[in-house]
Amino acid sequence: MPTFEEARRIILGRVAPLGVERVGVLESLGRVIAEDIVAPWEMPLCDNSAMDGFAVRAADCTVTPLSLKVTGYIPAGGEVCGAVEPGCAIRIMTGAPLPPGCDAVVPVEETEGSGETVTVTAPVSPRQHIRFKGEDVATGEVIIPAGTLIRPPEISMLASFGKAIVPVYRRARVAILSTGDELIELGEPPVPGKIVNSNTLSLAAAVRECGAEPVILGIARDNRESHREKMTEGLRADALITSAGVSAGDRDLVRDVLAELGVEQVFWKIDIKPGGPTAFAIFGAKPVFSLPGNPVSTMVTFEEFVRPALLKMMGHRRVLKPFVKAVLKEEARKKPGKINFLRVRVTVENGTYVASTSGDQHTGILKTMVRANGLVVLPGEASRVPAGTEVEMHLLGNEVEMLEG
Repeated sequence: MPTFEEARRIILGRVAPLGVERVGVLESLGRVIAEDIVAPWEMPLCDNSAMDGFAVRAADCTVTPLSLKVTGYIPAGGEVCGAVEPGCAIRIMTGAPLPPGCDAVVPVEETEGSGETVTVTAPVSPRQHIRFKGEDVATGEVIIPAGTLIRPPEISMLASFGKAIVPVYRRARVAILSTGDELIELGEPPVPGKIVNSNTLSLAAAVRECGAEPVILGIARDNRESHREKMTEGLRADALITSAGVSAGDRDLVRDVLAELGVEQVFWKIDIKPGGPTAFAIFGAKPVFSLPGNPVSTMVTFEEFVRPALLKMMGHRRVLKPFVKAVLKEEARKKPGKINFLRVRVTVENGTYVASTSGDQHTGILKTMVRANGLVVLPGEASRVPAGTEVEMHLLGNEVEMLEG
């Protein structure tokens, strides 16, 4: 039985980035660029004004205030109307190309008057308020390295260089299968002894949240034929996730049927709680994750094992959420031997992360997962972790309540 770290290392060692596809620049948002993007030209293409104002010769403006004759006007996108002659100025807008003879721009706020003359009221330094040719990007410079996650700033850079179509790693198609005769689908009336198939939807949401494409297979009933039919379909995707049916009961058919279909089991069970009866297998190059059926265990094991693998398949370089330090607000107890994941509500108090239990840690209590925005890792050898202890944890979301106290 692998440890937590060993299991993650094994999984990440058996998955690889998927193929590359070319998509429209806007559709690349949230994807990972697959090739170095090189600037085909420099940016800016020419010296231009960084302000609305007047193009001048700094040597004319050594003493202020002084009046200059206005000899032209260059709007943004316009053409140079002539050179700046000694004792003259040309009215210029932000982004407009600098005329010959100009070595400074005076902002309109530092001038008075309009029409044929302008009075410069503030000192002028050479090169002020000018964007120089190539100062942002040089021709041939790598503007977005392969492996970069595309955000709005990268979209802006790509568009600035006319990159309408960009190469990105393909989104993983992830098949999701729940198993068990006790399951009913969303919308069916509740019946004692039956359970709504919430795992499929929570897994689909988690898959979509990390940028992959969920493929919902429905429910495999507790017989080999149903399992085989659904799993055969699921193995056509880039990855398969099953939930429930992975323990050692008479109706836990998942591992046996996967083996019949030629899937290689890599390991079964991990030395953690919750989520111990998690299995990982490989079908060719496709990962197969068999997660426990308990909704809390399903979500925790997805977060710790499946999410990093899917991110790697989609070209991400940073696939593991970093662990950060937090102070435990209440005492935590556990049986020694296994790493435990404690569901917590994380706040910030005086600049420090503080982790409070989100409630009953029994794996059947779903509302404590709803309340949680972090997971604290309690070491395997520990049986009692006192309040005030600094512990490792990672955040489950982007929102942390800010408290001062």
